[in-house]
Amino acid sequence: MDYADYLRGLKEKKENPDAPPSSVVMELRAGAGGDEAAIFARDLKEMYQKYAESRGWKTRIIDDLTLEIAGEGVYDALRYETGVHRVQRVPLTEKSGRIHTSTASVAVLPIRAKSKIQINPADIEMEFSRSGGAGGQNVNKVETAVRLIHKPTGIDVRSSSERSQQANREKAMQILSAKLEQLHEEEEAEKHAAERKAQIGTADRSEKIRTYNYLQDRVTDHRLKESWHNLPKLLAGDIGDIIEALRVASQLA
Repeated sequence: MDYADYLRGLKEKKENPDAPPSSVVMELRAGAGGDEAAIFARDLKEMYQKYAESRGWKTRIIDDLTLEIAGEGVYDALRYETGVHRVQRVPLTEKSGRIHTSTASVAVLPIRAKSKIQINPADIEMEFSRSGGAGGQNVNKVETAVRLIHKPTGIDVRSSSERSQQANREKAMQILSAKLEQLHEEEEAEKHAAERKAQIGTADRSEKIRTYNYLQDRVTDHRLKESWHNLPKLLAGDIGDIIEALRVASQLA
């Protein structure tokens, strides 16, 4: 069974249109820290891939640091990963042994069967390019990769994982709709910020949520004010305890 069949099967199981999404797109971006930030973003992507595999979920690379994950309960588990993640470590290229602090942002976008957002086609600028390849016969000589730019907001998305231009366009539209829904929810949350209690998972990318400290071999979640040790194990995908602690805390908030 390929990824598309798996995802289709999950959607067919849903009887309630308001049921939680059965797939998400995780978008990771390097923040402060130059090359080290880019390396950290890739480390996080691999961590989430391995965690997803341990849960029996299906994963697929949409484009570079954009990952799609499908499975029962995936959104409820990963929704609180949105925010700024910080790493403190000595880079391999650092000869003096100085500790560097770098950041990467994570956004978790629920992919819904039917978007609540209506997008005007006139508001979209579309670009096409060749999907990346390993060279030789693997190079895609057809412009199948699609980039969409939503002119009113400046939001842009890219999809290169599908084999056809049409399929990449549809995937990019799904992600764009999810981003616009998230933007709308953030704007609504800001309007009611004074009335809302402090809670986990504000979906604010500027919020520093977690620090990965290599020298102290620990991960600290700043919302929970809790730490976990054995950093190599955690980065290998063993983050279930953190995910569960956030889920429980969100129910008590």
